[in-house]
Amino acid sequence: MNLFLREMKANRKSLIIWCFGILFMVVAGMGKYEGYSSSSGQSINELMSSMPKSLQAMMGVGELDFSTPIGFYGMLFAYLILMAAFHALMIGANIIAKEERDKTTEFLMAKPISRGRIVTAKLVAAFVNVVIFNLVTLGLSVAMVTKFNKAGDPIDVIYTLMAGMLILQLIFLVLGSAMAAQLKKPKRAASIGTAILLIMYILSIAIDLNKKISGLKYVTPFKYFEAKRVITDGTLDPVFSSISLVAIVGLLVGTYIFYRKRDLNT
Repeated sequence: MNLFLREMKANRKSLIIWCFGILFMVVAGMGKYEGYSSSSGQSINELMSSMPKSLQAMMGVGELDFSTPIGFYGMLFAYLILMAAFHALMIGANIIAKEERDKTTEFLMAKPISRGRIVTAKLVAAFVNVVIFNLVTLGLSVAMVTKFNKAGDPIDVIYTLMAGMLILQLIFLVLGSAMAAQLKKPKRAASIGTAILLIMYILSIAIDLNKKISGLKYVTPFKYFEAKRVITDGTLDPVFSSISLVAIVGLLVGTYIFYRKRDLNT
């Protein structure tokens, strides 16, 4: 418990900064909807359709109705989920690597607890941080969409989107932790993980631009819970959800195995 509280305290400032960042993203993003809504809904969709194909692919043009608050939020969600993935990856990698990075391994190893319990305490702290980030995003999203939802359209799909975001957060959290536990230089896990994340994100855009490589959608988690699909279907894809579960469990087990076997640098 002491280790868990120590990790929560150590990541408190970082979490607050990330929450303020998501606050700015949601408020500023939905604030733009207020400006666009002064014209007709058709004008908003036409404006989006005039953008380059790459931007249309990113924003879901043709599948989202930007004249509605929930449709406009669907465009914003692509950036929120990218931000959430970065946060989860960083905390997953850094919470495992911090002792070796900060040269405080002796302090950790002096505790009368096993490596397995150390990893558990760290991962639980990381999980709580991720959940708090997700709940803050959920609260802000519901509040802002409700504010502009004058037609009274159902917004329950936001909860489904947040469930998808949480699953994606967990994927990148355990990806970061597994890499930090496995690499000989764990402080490199965050930078390598960031490169992998960006490649996956770019790949998700490339798939929308070139249908010939649509089979690669199973490789990038950013295709699993896209707003344009979730808003249309109203639910998470069971195939992608299953793949996500397997990936999370596999990387989680890998984190424990790698950390128990590694030689900790002091």
